[in-house]
Amino acid sequence: MRKILVVNVNWVGDVIFSSPIFKALKAAYPQSQISCLAVPRVREILESIPAIDEIILYDEDGVHRSPMAKLRLIRALSQKHFDAAFLLHRSLTRALFTFFAGIPQRIGYDAKGRGMFLTRAIKTPDEQTTHRLDYYLNVVESFGVTVADRASSLTASIASETEIRDLLKRHDVGDKDFLVVVHPGGNWDLKRWPVHHFARLIDELMKDGEVKVVISGSDQDVVLTEAIISGLRRKPVVLAGKVDLKQLMALMKRADCVVSADSGPLHIASSVGTSVVGIFGPTRPEITGPRGSGRAVILQRDVGCNRRPCYNLECPDNICMQAVSVKEVLDAVRQFQDQ
Repeated sequence: MRKILVVNVNWVGDVIFSSPIFKALKAAYPQSQISCLAVPRVREILESIPAIDEIILYDEDGVHRSPMAKLRLIRALSQKHFDAAFLLHRSLTRALFTFFAGIPQRIGYDAKGRGMFLTRAIKTPDEQTTHRLDYYLNVVESFGVTVADRASSLTASIASETEIRDLLKRHDVGDKDFLVVVHPGGNWDLKRWPVHHFARLIDELMKDGEVKVVISGSDQDVVLTEAIISGLRRKPVVLAGKVDLKQLMALMKRADCVVSADSGPLHIASSVGTSVVGIFGPTRPEITGPRGSGRAVILQRDVGCNRRPCYNLECPDNICMQAVSVKEVLDAVRQFQDQ
């Protein structure tokens, strides 16, 4: 095959889990051009996966919202003359794109009534027991593509590494300082470790002056970050809302350890090779745990209701996240510091 399209998923962590696919496809078809269709919010992640030759944006909530815009996208895909499309996303709409674009081989899961539009409709594995990375890799493996390296992997840009190094120096963080990046946010509240736990952790890490702490996050995490640092004796470096996604990759690569709940930044850190402490509560590490080359300590307490993934967004007390103690997280960080 000379031209391959991968129809990717929508969320940062899941796109990171898909990263080994592109290396495997390039190894199987070294002369091929590999394109990836995805939503705009994951573009910077895709730009950090070297085996992707072209990114095609599908702005489903913006420029491609109307039926006419979707038809124009289908026409554009048709004109590229792809030999095959691997559909990681399970949407019927995306399957129809590849069908009407005339792509001769269309491989994906037989979900949402779209099997008739695929040339190879794969039986969906048990999503309650299958890691998301393996779930995506299964799409290409079912076609006979060998995946030799199953670790998720991202490459931070040299420019972003330089920008982060300079930014940290302005905050008195040197190249040889032991740096812990704390990421307190999450895409839903149920997965967040309590604010007072983060505050106590940062206090303990910084009290002897041997550890530098940076708090990362998006614009939406600024208020959360302010709540965490409000009563701290020593203030960490706050970069929440101040770095873009590529700079975040470089920051995570520079860190000696990253502390985060189950989130995209946790998987970014693991995928650039950094040691991570993952705090899990309602989600299961067997399904969405970090799978990069970085070392990982996963902390999770069995509170009964989280033995399978829990999506009770109305949970009144979030006991599964509260059950992971500050001491456990601190001991895990110290474990990396002592090595």
